[in-house]
Amino acid sequence: MTGVPNASNICTVVVRGSTGSIVDEAERSLHDALCVVRSLVKERYLMVGGSAPEIEVALGLEAESKVRTGMDSFIFRRYGEAFEVIPYTLAENAGLHPIAIVTDLRAKHASGLKTHGINIKKGIVSDMLELGVVQPLLVSTSAIKLATETVAIIMKIDDVILVRGF
Repeated sequence: MTGVPNASNICTVVVRGSTGSIVDEAERSLHDALCVVRSLVKERYLMVGGSAPEIEVALGLEAESKVRTGMDSFIFRRYGEAFEVIPYTLAENAGLHPIAIVTDLRAKHASGLKTHGINIKKGIVSDMLELGVVQPLLVSTSAIKLATETVAIIMKIDDVILVRGF
């Protein structure tokens, strides 16, 4: 659009496609991109992608579970296992062999290669920082907070009463 006063504050995106589903997918992609920008505006930090942070957290929680005792040990171990589901799911959704990829990813991180993650294009574990694969920190921290709060709410439930007949 031209000739619009204060046009720097306005953006119009026209999406065309041969079918409604293509237009819907383009709209979803545009929404995702805008959410990334919003996340970066709110909190200007990036971290490596490819599930590198998640596997690092999983390994850290696993190590912490070994020095804790009793219920604390169990909680740390299970929380770490929950983080390990993320790289497993990424590999699975990319059509890779998740067990082999996650095992390799764990080994790389255990040897000190903290920025290595899942390279879905090549189907291997690579240095995400070198490849420029990054993601907003706010996305991951928000997901972790939401998941943790949800579990805390569920654990506070004392009893469930089933009601039938509605």
